[in-house]
Amino acid sequence: MQIHDDTEGMALALEWAAKGMYITSPNPRIGCVIVRDGEVIGAGHTQPPGQAHAEIQAMRDAEARGNDVRGATAYVTLEPCSHHGRTPPCSDALVRAGLGRVVASMVDPNPLVAGRGLDKIRAAGIEVTAGVLADEAYEMNIGFFQRMRTGKPWVRLKTAASLDGTTALASGESQWITGPEARADGHAWRARADAILTGIGTVREDDPQLTVRGIDTPRQPRRIIVDSKLDISLDMRILQGEHCWIVAAVPNEEKEAALRAAGHKVILLPNAHGKVDLPALMLELGRREINELHVEAGAKLNASLIREGCVDELLVYLAPSLIGPGLGMFALPPLERLADKRELRFHHISQVGADVRILARFNRTKEES
Repeated sequence: MQIHDDTEGMALALEWAAKGMYITSPNPRIGCVIVRDGEVIGAGHTQPPGQAHAEIQAMRDAEARGNDVRGATAYVTLEPCSHHGRTPPCSDALVRAGLGRVVASMVDPNPLVAGRGLDKIRAAGIEVTAGVLADEAYEMNIGFFQRMRTGKPWVRLKTAASLDGTTALASGESQWITGPEARADGHAWRARADAILTGIGTVREDDPQLTVRGIDTPRQPRRIIVDSKLDISLDMRILQGEHCWIVAAVPNEEKEAALRAAGHKVILLPNAHGKVDLPALMLELGRREINELHVEAGAKLNASLIREGCVDELLVYLAPSLIGPGLGMFALPPLERLADKRELRFHHISQVGADVRILARFNRTKEES
């Protein structure tokens, strides 16, 4: 493949970053390609935590092909790291290898890096360019950027409804409002998340597994259940297989002991009203290195998360059908003034099978983020 300019080089590096979509967390998904005279001589992506980063993989690939990287250009989708974490600094490795130029899409938001990697490379006399396809690189690692900047994960709330906003009949029947393509697409969004969150109401009513199906993924996202009073029954399907985190507000020693004996974790985070403190939960998940949180819950928990300012993005599938009265997407209280409505912006709209997929993001000030 011939690379003609920095945009093409970084676009290819982003393709490599996507190959690590499901394996790098809590580290960012990074791709690197090394180019000499327009020819790609090495490429790689970040491996699971504790293993090689993208830059090391790309240099190893070049060596395996019999290519010398000295004087070549490395395209990296995030600033090379400059600190000793689970692995040595990639910036040092690039300097030792004698690269002629390094092009990075973005400066690393990690305060342990934050420009130091590029400074180290510049100080070694290597040419540095930054900012190429920065928006695309940001989207690839939106959760990592969020966690580094705010201490919280990026929260994506998924829901599916008819065109008139109904998610299920009053009886609870909801299978299926959207088509198979939309449901498969929803599993792809599940797969990229580090954790999936739901509420005890959904667990009781639907008995879901909340696992990724139909997607080739090497790991299942962590499953998290908001259950203020620890009402969950140990025979629910969500508690089978990989262990869950159950977040409660009211202590129950007997139930806690039973859940922990089964391998699950119980996290107590009460607020002043005897419910789970949702903002505190977001900070706790950030502390536990959750980058992206995928929410699939009922209207009540959806509304609580929105009301508490815990949701960054809505992932909405709308089916071309009308159902009439039934269950809604968000059980928000009525407004007294239209001026109090919650503002979002459409980020992306596309058709998936017969349905429409909408990504809409909440408008927030820096202080609210």
